[in-house]
Amino acid sequence: MTMKTVFKRTNGLTDTPTHYCPGCTHGVIHRLVGEVLEEMDILEDTIGVASVGCSVLSYEYFNCDMTQAAHGRAPAVATGVKRVLPDRFVFTYQGDGDLASIGISEVIHAAARGEKITVIFVNNAIYGMTGGQMAPTTLIGQKTATTPFGRDESIQGLPIKVCEMLATLDGTAYIERVSAHDVPHIQKAKRAIRKAFEAQKNRLGFSLVEILSTCPTNWGLDPFESLEWVKDNMIPAYPLGVYKNIEGGK
Repeated sequence: MTMKTVFKRTNGLTDTPTHYCPGCTHGVIHRLVGEVLEEMDILEDTIGVASVGCSVLSYEYFNCDMTQAAHGRAPAVATGVKRVLPDRFVFTYQGDGDLASIGISEVIHAAARGEKITVIFVNNAIYGMTGGQMAPTTLIGQKTATTPFGRDESIQGLPIKVCEMLATLDGTAYIERVSAHDVPHIQKAKRAIRKAFEAQKNRLGFSLVEILSTCPTNWGLDPFESLEWVKDNMIPAYPLGVYKNIEGGK
């Protein structure tokens, strides 16, 4: 009797075990990107740009051509790659520390220029790789290694909302915020990632998908509690949805 295949590895990822902490959803997000690249049949035509942070080794995991950028400079590197090879699909994979802190000018100006690249932006509201310091996306009241009493608006200011900010720029074509805290939202995240790559395919402009993710290690929570924390705390602070869709008229 031949059994029906209900699950298989995506060819969009290499057969390399990831280094991520238990409960981190980077691995899930990697798979979503890999599946989209495979299903769109563009793996051979894609070049990814790895950032600095927890996903610094993503060039080991994605089964397409990859390059490494200096801290925060992935959109600038992607810009160069796309301009030299305009027929390739080019994406960056960045965390909130890399994108929203040291790299904030890079992503803003790439978006303002309408660079036809796709950014996968993973937001877990903390610096994961370097010990759990406050990030630009850390929530008000959230405790981190550098805000042990919680982020204080009067001292550290307010969190940066990347989707809302970039959606105001004329060069952006598709901007959406999704989450990876449960299966229905993971499915929505995959659809958003595909839409972002389709915007690049149709040469509409800059596209970005922000994905709310977990950091059990630095949040001091177990994996299940971390997923609940995303739902109960991050989503109210960072509302999900499409912030811009040129093709859809938004």
